[in-house]
Amino acid sequence: MDSAPEGVDPNVPNVARMYDYFLDGKDNFAADRAAAEQILKVFPNTKEAARANRAFLQRAVRHLVDSGVRQIVDLGAGLPTQGNTHEIAPEARVVYVDYDSVVCVHGRALLARTDNVDILQADIREVDALLDKLGALIDFDQPVAFLMLAILHFIPDEQAHPIVARLREVSAPGSHLVISHAIDARPDTTPQALEVYNQATAALSLRTDKEILAFFEGYELADPGLVFPQDWRPAEPPALTNGTDVGYVGVARKP
Repeated sequence: MDSAPEGVDPNVPNVARMYDYFLDGKDNFAADRAAAEQILKVFPNTKEAARANRAFLQRAVRHLVDSGVRQIVDLGAGLPTQGNTHEIAPEARVVYVDYDSVVCVHGRALLARTDNVDILQADIREVDALLDKLGALIDFDQPVAFLMLAILHFIPDEQAHPIVARLREVSAPGSHLVISHAIDARPDTTPQALEVYNQATAALSLRTDKEILAFFEGYELADPGLVFPQDWRPAEPPALTNGTDVGYVGVARKP
């Protein structure tokens, strides 16, 4: 990225732009790349994990469409990349949500001529305000899927659980929740990663598998349950990871 939009400080690492860097994207600044490289020193497989997370997103969205879902809200969507939700589900109403102005500017430019897709600038931590805005775009009397990929681990417990509970409350039966979440994979070096993100636009809140599973309360978890991204309904057997996985994923339906 050559220049920063008005109101954006390119000297403060941004988690969405860092993720873009992990996906080999071009929409990032020097500060983002430097912070991302610090993470790679601690977790060298982070780029592979980001790609696995993107591939999981695509398989999960196909599952949603096959399940009859025609409304998808991608929370904390991040910067536009290949294999976006609306490309996987062109028959669905898709709303991308992010609080970052850079994300929204790029998203609107990308989606200017795309039907049935919107991008909404909102903070999911202010969940009621978000739902008010979504009310003009989504019919909550019909099933809706909320995608929360690589977003909940940037929200502390006292906010994260009420947010997920509120989304479940407003969702009609047949709605879905899709989560990917980082875990404390290397306790010896995790403090270093936490410090990097503490200096960025969002701090990191890692959780155990049991703590991640708790977010699916009130939902029916689809097979194969809470697993590593590459193990969720892969098109072909995943490669061995030698214990380098950094997160879990799951897809669940509200009965």
